Amino acid sequence: MTTLADVYRGRRVLITGHTGFKGSWLALWLQELGSALAGIALAPASIPNHWTLLNLPLDDRRLDVRDGAALAQALTEFQPEIVFHLAAQPLVRRSYCDPIETWSTNVMGTAHLLEACRKTASVRAVVVVTSDKCYENHEWPWGYRENDRLGGHDPYSASKAGTELVVASYRSAFFSAPDAPLLASARAGNVIGGGDWSEDRLIPDLVRSIQGNAPLAIRSPDATRPWQHVLESLHGYLLLGQKLLEGDRAFAQAWNFGPEPEANRSVAEVLDRVRRDWPALRWRITSEPQPHEARLLYLDSAQARSRLNWQPVWTFDQAIAATTDWYRAWLERGSVLSRQQLGAYVATMSATLPRRVCA
Repeated sequence: MTTLADVYRGRRVLITGHTGFKGSWLALWLQELGSALAGIALAPASIPNHWTLLNLPLDDRRLDVRDGAALAQALTEFQPEIVFHLAAQPLVRRSYCDPIETWSTNVMGTAHLLEACRKTASVRAVVVVTSDKCYENHEWPWGYRENDRLGGHDPYSASKAGTELVVASYRSAFFSAPDAPLLASARAGNVIGGGDWSEDRLIPDLVRSIQGNAPLAIRSPDATRPWQHVLESLHGYLLLGQKLLEGDRAFAQAWNFGPEPEANRSVAEVLDRVRRDWPALRWRITSEPQPHEARLLYLDSAQARSRLNWQPVWTFDQAIAATTDWYRAWLERGSVLSRQQLGAYVATMSATLPRRVCA
């Protein structure tokens, strides 16, 4: 029986975007697994931020993934065995304000990273994290599968589709030889969890509204998304990385990691559920004109369930409860519950998925 700790203990692992919300949680998990870690990222985008609160010891390098020469030098110096690429411009509304930054970071940043991996002999596996928004959205009431058409209306979504094309191109053109690194992409739904202070995201905006004692302005209360705790998608990335490190070329492709159908909820339903734990929440619906955003988006994760033995561990209610508990502990007591919540998640995972024990 192979555990995640067996796979990642002592491995030289590089995370790009480790100072971000999802990247900092991944760094925490890999540290708990005993990996030798390095990170490449810009400085955290907000104060406070999850990365600084965690204060993790790793080889922390601050550089822009669009700087190909600096990126290549960092990989040469660290010599990673596996790379998790999470560095990105991650916000839809920001992409309308600065589309060039979004395209250059998400597409060319990925191309620079893959080129550096191609020229670093130690690299055996690369997992590129994109988004569920990489699909051409038809507002279908069923989930998108990995072979559905890519696309995007806003610059962020389109740039993630472009990132997927870069990955597919490098896989075919440069990583197809028997001794080449194995390259996969991972597409996850809307992730929530403690430590996210990004702009124009529902839960961080909610926390700021409570701090400011003002009602939260809601743009699209009926918009539906596949909500899941951040640890769910990271569990999928780690399982995928394991298969790549084992040299199984059949896993070098695109993968969806979405929640159970019951977690496909509207914004209004999420707010109602959060208010059960946090009665201070107030909101109002704004009628101001807004940039285009998809109103309905689901993922079909059947491939990850059947081939990776991955499945969501926490229910929608558990994910919301963990998220509200994290922020309330931080606001009311200055406590950071990330390690405790990772431990609780792993304990539940170990009980439900005994072949994927994490300790």
